[in-house]
Amino acid sequence: MRIVLLVLGTLTVVSCTIGVTPDAGTFSSNPTSTPVTPGQINEASGLADSRTQPGNLWIEQDSGSPAELALLGYDGKLKGKMSIPNTTNIDWEDMAIGPGPQDGKNYIYIADIGDNNAQRPTSVLYRFIEPANLQETIGQVERINYKYPDGPRDAEAFIVDPQTRDTWIISKREEKVHLYRLPYPQDINQVTTLQTYGELPSFGDGLAGYVTSAAISPDGSEILVRTYTGIFYWKRTPGQTVADALQKGTRSLLTSRMEPQGEAICFDKDGKGFFTISELASASSVNLYYYAKQ
Repeated sequence: MRIVLLVLGTLTVVSCTIGVTPDAGTFSSNPTSTPVTPGQINEASGLADSRTQPGNLWIEQDSGSPAELALLGYDGKLKGKMSIPNTTNIDWEDMAIGPGPQDGKNYIYIADIGDNNAQRPTSVLYRFIEPANLQETIGQVERINYKYPDGPRDAEAFIVDPQTRDTWIISKREEKVHLYRLPYPQDINQVTTLQTYGELPSFGDGLAGYVTSAAISPDGSEILVRTYTGIFYWKRTPGQTVADALQKGTRSLLTSRMEPQGEAICFDKDGKGFFTISELASASSVNLYYYAKQ
């Protein structure tokens, strides 16, 4: 989604958020910054750290872009692009790598869940086994169709819980966004109605509160949610559900770089830090940021 943001400074500042603790220094406040060549990836809306091609990230682009994934190196160089068969990019807004039906396999999930005007009767998650390289033919692409129990709405953030294989979706443009669950095993034969888990505490006023991406660590113990202006962090306790963590757990506002239009975040494959990248929007270029754990 294209939105013009005014960049006010280098570090993120979010006001009017209740129940947020200061940054405890879990991650570096001085991320590694790697320039990405303009024109290669201008509409980044989701990213995931590749398991089969270490040192590279899969990146999706949103509405108006082809149904393909880009492979970007940690060095900011584009390694290539891969078309995803039997898919349509209505509004791809987030992605993840996580478990799926086959044990021991890593699956790529593409979340075609954007709905700026809240009018889509159904949305879709695509799921397929992560290819070993750009030349490999992608096998079966499973289509998980769903609808909301309370009517269409815009969303740009979702996660796949590695502990349960459930998928969780967070709505975007509400004063208090809503949390939904699609439990495993997800039905690939008919439209499923999401389970609603109520509201999340406010992330801020106006654009500052718009949720644009989410991520969960490979072991499921940490969760990140980003908005246009902030990154929020939760430590999940053993046995705690995602809903309880997000609604009842302690959240911290991380110190982070302001980006032109930040819409993508993911943990690295080892859970030692996280990456972010922005849409180009009105900027001349974007950077790939990596925030290492301290």
